[in-house]
Amino acid sequence: MTKIVILTGAGISAESGLETFRASDGLWAQHRVEDVATPEGFARNPKLVVDFYNARRAQAAEVAPNAAHRALARLEAELDGEVVVITQNVDDLHEQGGSQKVMHMHGALKGALCAACDHRWPAPMVMAPGDPCPACGAPAARPDIVWFGEMPYEMDALFDHLAEADIFAAIGTSGNVYPAAGFVAEARRAGAHTIEFNLERSAVGNQFAEHRIGPASQTVPEWVAEVLGARR
Repeated sequence: MTKIVILTGAGISAESGLETFRASDGLWAQHRVEDVATPEGFARNPKLVVDFYNARRAQAAEVAPNAAHRALARLEAELDGEVVVITQNVDDLHEQGGSQKVMHMHGALKGALCAACDHRWPAPMVMAPGDPCPACGAPAARPDIVWFGEMPYEMDALFDHLAEADIFAAIGTSGNVYPAAGFVAEARRAGAHTIEFNLERSAVGNQFAEHRIGPASQTVPEWVAEVLGARR
């Protein structure tokens, strides 16, 4: 049975209209990483951080999955095997597109987390600093986002999936952020065929056996059709 593990990054969501962080006019050009994406930034100015993610949550609610998201859902539904999507993105476009097995290693915009007791619950559209935790009552609600300096979620399970992969595909990722940038090396050690989908080769592009250059909304559906056609 074929197992395909797919890593997605900001590039796949950009075609739906979500800003990426690394573009010259992207989110990091408007905000310093240290201010909105670190525990220290949240401690210094929780209102700035909460407002930043409120704005991102509102933006994400206005976009729809694109052809690449829908193609991955088709792959999962029709492949005689297993498809696991590991995403660095905090939007829910994969789920909206129909994917069932999605692992959000960097958290989710639609989630809230208690910094006091680690309870998680669905975030309201607009959070406020000092919102109480519904479990313990502490005024310690924060976005359920993995910030710089924090450990991504489900790392043991992610590496288990990579060790079992027959095919590892990375879509729209920069290859600049670890541990995700090291996934291709893990998959190669496990004997997987590795393929990168991007507008240009990533920082770890030389580690992939195959490259598909172009918009994900074009290259991913073409690849999915090839995979499904070859296995019928």
